[in-house]
Amino acid sequence: MTDVPYRVEKPWGHELIWARTDKYVGKILHIEEGHVLSLQYHEQKDETIHVLKGEIVFRTQVDGVMQEQRMAEGEGCRITPGTVHQMEATVTSDLLEVSTPEIDDVVRLEDRYGRV
Repeated sequence: MTDVPYRVEKPWGHELIWARTDKYVGKILHIEEGHVLSLQYHEQKDETIHVLKGEIVFRTQVDGVMQEQRMAEGEGCRITPGTVHQMEATVTSDLLEVSTPEIDDVVRLEDRYGRV
């Protein structure tokens, strides 16, 4: 496995991967105010997020309709495989993410930064 911790720069901020094993991955997502992660889903990856600092708008698709939920410090949720989701920082925010190890399992449906 890769030595941890290590930082991955993103157009919306960065990820700090602080744990990576063949069974799980731990990250801190640092999202700058006003930035939005891809509208995406995962085929295998199962993840849970927890807002450490800041506030986000968490969007999920339910029966083809996008729903929004504001999440503040101390709140979290689980994102199961196949769930279409997106996160937007209303203020600069840090999220704790713990997931299964499929780190590259991202199917992007929309991306404001032009990534495929």
